[in-house]
Amino acid sequence: MRLSWITENSSPATVKYGTSPGVYDNSANGTTSSYHYVLYKSGEIHDVVVGPLKPNTVYYYRCGPDSAQERSFKTPPAQLPIKFAIVGDLGQTGWTNSTLQHVAKSNYDMLLLPGDLSYADLDQPLWDSFGRMVEPLASQRPWMVTQGNHEIEKLPIIHSTKFTSYNARWRMPFEESGSNSNLYYSFDAAGVHVVMLGSYTDFDQNSDQYKWLEADLNKVDRGKTPWIVVLIHAPWYNTNTAHQGEVESEGMRKAMEGLIHRARVDVVFAGHVHAYERFTRVSNGKPDNCGPVHITIGDGGNREGLASRFMNPQPAISVFREASFGHGQLEVVNATHAQWTWHRNDDDKPIASDSIWLRSLTSDPTCKL
Repeated sequence: MRLSWITENSSPATVKYGTSPGVYDNSANGTTSSYHYVLYKSGEIHDVVVGPLKPNTVYYYRCGPDSAQERSFKTPPAQLPIKFAIVGDLGQTGWTNSTLQHVAKSNYDMLLLPGDLSYADLDQPLWDSFGRMVEPLASQRPWMVTQGNHEIEKLPIIHSTKFTSYNARWRMPFEESGSNSNLYYSFDAAGVHVVMLGSYTDFDQNSDQYKWLEADLNKVDRGKTPWIVVLIHAPWYNTNTAHQGEVESEGMRKAMEGLIHRARVDVVFAGHVHAYERFTRVSNGKPDNCGPVHITIGDGGNREGLASRFMNPQPAISVFREASFGHGQLEVVNATHAQWTWHRNDDDKPIASDSIWLRSLTSDPTCKL
């Protein structure tokens, strides 16, 4: 587990941890960095990797040598079942708080976020306030994220480097998956291989990301990880009037959909469009029983509001769509079945606005690789 925190003043990047409150049998040291963005200078960003850790176990820890606050996190299970909370385009609004309150009650093992985190959009202190807002949850469970368009933060001439704040603050385990970029990576969780792709970095067939994805998918052992889940920011399928015709959606789909289909990816989650939409299994724009289910969930609580206009008539490949804030839960029960539920903030937590049971493509004899 990687633990990250920020302090105003210099202090050692040290974490003490153990499996009993107040008893820390282990300690680990890490690195400290900071970044400049125009006139802004970040605090001291500490990164410490702790472990090896036992699966499905609560650990108690303190960040830094002088921390008076004990926190705890729970490691994911090593085997199925596992529950993912999935939410995109979070932002920092009242709707964001409502979404996080719902997520907190869901007893999830890991949170997946397909881009657009803080909506800082150049205003760097908003990255700090976002960190404080999510800390109660992100300090207790793994949060695995990829970037969206609001993370680019590039200013011509003044600040020409993209993703400066995102890469400094949200360091993901990309090296471990053979990636050379924090913008795309993969990891295994219980029986699920999760692939995080970058919609806003090169993705054509000559790109590093394409070559990495091809190699990564070829290495997947479906005996150990029978499920493959992919996260992107800009959806490849979208019947909302918002964000139509964008190269990050259409170009990336044309470049990478063949890889996704040949690997028998089960589900593709996306953000960007501020509404919920679930498609049938689809590939190349048509229903395909061996293609992934595409689900757009870019409605965590952003300040730009909901994308409430959909195309009519509703295309046959679009099964369910609505403009509302909320989050989703993917509970992978075993090697063959998983349940996906979509929860609106307007409803009580147990109420699912949309729900479907999914069968893994590896268990479908007609989709054998």
